[in-house]
Amino acid sequence: MLKELKIGFLMMTVMTVITGLAYPGLITAIAQVVFPDQANGSLVSVNGQVVGSRLIGQNFTKPEYFHPRPSVAGTSGYDPTASGGTNLGPTSAKLFNGTTKLDDRQREVVDFDGIKDRIVHYCIDNEIPFESSRPLDAFRDAQGALDDVKLIKAFNEQQSPLTFTPKTPIPADAVTSSASGLDPHISPRNAQIQAGRVARARGVPLDQVQVLIAKHTDERTFGFLGEPTVNVLELNLALDVQIPRK
Repeated sequence: MLKELKIGFLMMTVMTVITGLAYPGLITAIAQVVFPDQANGSLVSVNGQVVGSRLIGQNFTKPEYFHPRPSVAGTSGYDPTASGGTNLGPTSAKLFNGTTKLDDRQREVVDFDGIKDRIVHYCIDNEIPFESSRPLDAFRDAQGALDDVKLIKAFNEQQSPLTFTPKTPIPADAVTSSASGLDPHISPRNAQIQAGRVARARGVPLDQVQVLIAKHTDERTFGFLGEPTVNVLELNLALDVQIPRK
């Protein structure tokens, strides 16, 4: 029996050294030599300070910046420790209309905003013409901002739900989250629609912003895989360098 235990212990030791130390160490060394940027997280630094990663999206909400696609990763989105999508199917009323809930103080708050609510905000933010079955002023709070709870409840009404129709097609990535919730890219079409807002906020002609979009548009991998994309973080950093806000 001791002989078998000895053999088993030696086998465990050898495999631990090979698979737990030697192999990971070899792969780490190769990665640091061949792909040092990717191996270290594709970090982006400005003036010596890390501001993000090319691989992980982050939220931008100011009008002078391009906004990323929505995220449901974590309570505030873009949380790499809580990566995931909504897991809601294309027939889900929650996905399209959104839902509300009561918080700890029994106040009604947004539980899930929904695609329709995101479309409303996208149209308002980017001055996209639309048709609405009711004036949006009926859904504003005392400060004049859109009240998402009111909008979501209106979209969920059984008898006469609110209908809101943009007169310009909205890119899917502008109002839906990725499977991971961490996608750092948007489509070129999404960027082009936002370009007008960014140009107005920075006080520059539209074509200056469009030139930057073109420079930061990555084509399909190997010319045929996937779709062209724009990295939001890199584009926004380029904006601050080349077109500072006036």
